[in-house]
Amino acid sequence: MNYFVTGTDTDVGKTIASAWLVETLAAAYWKPVQSGLDGLTDSQAISDLTSLQAPDIHPSAYELPEPLSPHESARRAGVTISLDRFGLPVSRKPLIIEGAGGVLVPLNDNDLMVDLMAHLATPVILVCRTGLGTINHSLLSLEVLRARGIDVRGVILNGKPVAHNRDAIARYGRVEIIAEIPHLEPLTREAISSIPANVDLRSF
Repeated sequence: MNYFVTGTDTDVGKTIASAWLVETLAAAYWKPVQSGLDGLTDSQAISDLTSLQAPDIHPSAYELPEPLSPHESARRAGVTISLDRFGLPVSRKPLIIEGAGGVLVPLNDNDLMVDLMAHLATPVILVCRTGLGTINHSLLSLEVLRARGIDVRGVILNGKPVAHNRDAIARYGRVEIIAEIPHLEPLTREAISSIPANVDLRSF
């Protein structure tokens, strides 16, 4: 099973959650739009944090220099992002697809990240923070995804555990909490691999 990993916001932990899914499912990885090339890219982070080799880390359809919303980074690079450029890579493994930013981040003048999810027709996993404000952000993101007919499979929580926020997201969002990833120090492949799943993802 392939999964599209999106988040309630930027820097919410999508890459860490993607690394966990890659290791848990023995999956391949694809970042359709990489926005920001100065420093460690998400694909390079996946290479560092997982056992994947280069053939199973598929190249991005768009690599945009500036760490901005994809539509703005593309505009500054003189590029127009087109949904027609996106097709699932041929993979011998399940594929983990990592989005850029949050659910409603623009890609171009007309399309948002949620439109790319619909275009790829892949079940979605939402990554959420654990701290104050996460209930509202999480429920809003789930509302948008469901309103667009996206198949939401569950939530991964990233950060210091906060039980009442976890319970509220599960209850009011009517969603499975797939896993809870605490702050990991150091952040290593071994630490990521040690996080248990709350559900059997292979039959999820």
